[in-house]
Amino acid sequence: MLQRIQTIYLLIAAIFSCGLIFVFHLWTNAQDVPVYAKDDMLYLAMFFGSAALSLISIFNYKNRKFQFVLGRLNIILNFILLGLFVYVLLMAPGESEISEKGVGIFIPIFSIVFLVLANKAIKKDEDLVKSVDRLR
Repeated sequence: MLQRIQTIYLLIAAIFSCGLIFVFHLWTNAQDVPVYAKDDMLYLAMFFGSAALSLISIFNYKNRKFQFVLGRLNIILNFILLGLFVYVLLMAPGESEISEKGVGIFIPIFSIVFLVLANKAIKKDEDLVKSVDRLR
């Protein structure tokens, strides 16, 4: 059942994690050069991992419990990515080469919001199926 609302939420989260990292820069370094996620392999791998988890979760629509677990893992991955961004941004001013923050550091936040909405919809579907099974 790919027409459910959580599919839309997961697809939007995958687009945020995979597509927008090439459009918006994370920060600008001291030489006024914008730094994108593709410039650091760790950030790129984490963003692509988040997008992959979202897409895998979309195609596991028959197994709602596993889909819910994948959503939670994806949320944790995005929180780790957000924590890395906060750590890099809050370094001592002498150690950091960041001169200006970019919009790209907010991508994990938007992704987390859509993943939470998807997990709420998955939970709602699971509760509906359980209530119907109880009536049989």
